[in-house]
Formats: sequence, structure tokens, C-alpha cells
Amino acid sequence: MAEATLSTVLKKSGKDIKASWARDLAAAQVSAKGRISAAELEQQASEFLNLLTKVAEFARANDIGASDFRQIREFLEGVSRSRAAQGFTSDETATFIFSFKKPLFASLKAEIGKDAEELVEQTWKATELLDSLGLHTIKAYQKTREELINRQQREMLELSTPVVKLWEGILALPMIGTLDSARTQVVMENLLQKVVETGAQIAILDITGVPTVDTLVAQHLLKTVTALRLMGAEAIISGVRPQIAQTIVHLGVDLQGVTTKANLADALALALRRTGQTLKA
Repeated sequence: MAEATLSTVLKKSGKDIKASWARDLAAAQVSAKGRISAAELEQQASEFLNLLTKVAEFARANDIGASDFRQIREFLEGVSRSRAAQGFTSDETATFIFSFKKPLFASLKAEIGKDAEELVEQTWKATELLDSLGLHTIKAYQKTREELINRQQREMLELSTPVVKLWEGILALPMIGTLDSARTQVVMENLLQKVVETGAQIAILDITGVPTVDTLVAQHLLKTVTALRLMGAEAIISGVRPQIAQTIVHLGVDLQGVTTKANLADALALALRRTGQTLKA
């Protein structure tokens, strides 16, 4: 059987295949110096060869989702996660699997080279198997990269929307840049959480750093104001420049019932009065 032949070659020539593969991996990883140690690469190569040898007896390229392949799938997913975290590209990650072909094909040729038809059949089946495992590795890498990017984007959003305690019972949220739906959600979550933690009565939403205010931005601001009211806190919007005021009027956005101020200083002064506090010189 084709599977038995592959298994036999891996068991018989495993050490030679690994040695040749390790050299190719080392050469391919020159640009990755410092991101992965030689010991880690050696350990991964050994584990992959051992797992591949185990499944080679019943390996079918179109069935790597079967339970027999669970261990090697999980291993490759782990390799993909570590590569993504270490900053490897998808090409560099794929090389881990596809570079295994050269030494494996050389061993297949040495074992059954006299039978050209059998060699072609075994080489093709080995190619299908490694390609399937390689594609699984790339899919796992892409999924991990997407998770990393999403987490980093959320962290950046949180950093770009800091909630500052200006005074007892008074919070400020300086906004800089475009205010979209995703950022609004983070703004509300952070602000409402801070209201709960501090028991703040007033939150100042400072839009001085927001370049433009359109209908969507205005709606996002109103949603945040409404959420604050539901939490028992009052909102003041500061940084309403003349251009923004005109835009809001032209857009027909209803800001009735929302307190606005031209700058943060005026908003803080109003907040202090409403909370019965004074700023001593």
C-alpha cells in the first residue's frame, strides 16, 4: 500500500530525512534569527516527524480531519500560533511543512527509484498529504493572526479613549480622531465602567480632537449620552467649535437636552457648579 511505503521510508530513513530537513530549515530561517531558537526548531522538527510517521500508515490527504490526525493537527495549530506570535509571515510558516518534501522525496527515490511508476505514485500521494497538512497550517496561522490583529485593534482603541478623573464625581473622556461604531462601543464600555467604579455624577465628552462631525458621529455621541443617563450620570459635550456647531445645525441633528460647551475649561467649571464644588485658587 502507498501508506505502508511512506511509513516504511519514514521509519527506515527518518534520521537522514530529519538531518537534511533540519539543514534546509536552518537555511530558510536565517532571516528569522532571534525569533526562534535552534532548540525550539529542533524540538518541533522531531515532533512533526514522529507524528507524521504515526499517521503515515493510514494517511489519506483528503481525510486529515479524521480523528487519527487529531494529534498532528493540534501540533501544527500550535506551531502556527507560536509563529504568528513570533512575527513570522505566512510564507515562513508554510516553509516548515513544505520544506519537508525535498528530503522525503529523495528518500522515496532511494527506496523505490527503480520502479518509476511506483515512485511517481508514492511521490504524488506524499505531495497530496503534505499539501493538505500545509494548508491546515496556513489556515491556523491566518486565524491566529486575525485574533491577534483584532485584540491589538481593541487595545489601541482602549488606549486612544482614556477616561480621566478630573475632580471628585467628574470624569472626562478626551476623544481624538474618527469616532466610528467600533470605537463608540469601546468608549461606552470604558466610560460606563468608570462611572460604576468612581460613582461619578458628570462625564465630560471632549470632542476637540474629533476632526469632523457628521450624522453618524452625532448619533454615536447621543448613544453615549443616553447610556450615561441610564447609569444616573449627566453628560456634557465640550469642544464644540463653530464649524461643528454649524454642521450639526445643517444636519438637523437634535441635541436638545444635551449640554454643550466650547471648551473643556468651561465644561469643567459647569460640572463643578452642578456638583456643588469650587475650585480654590
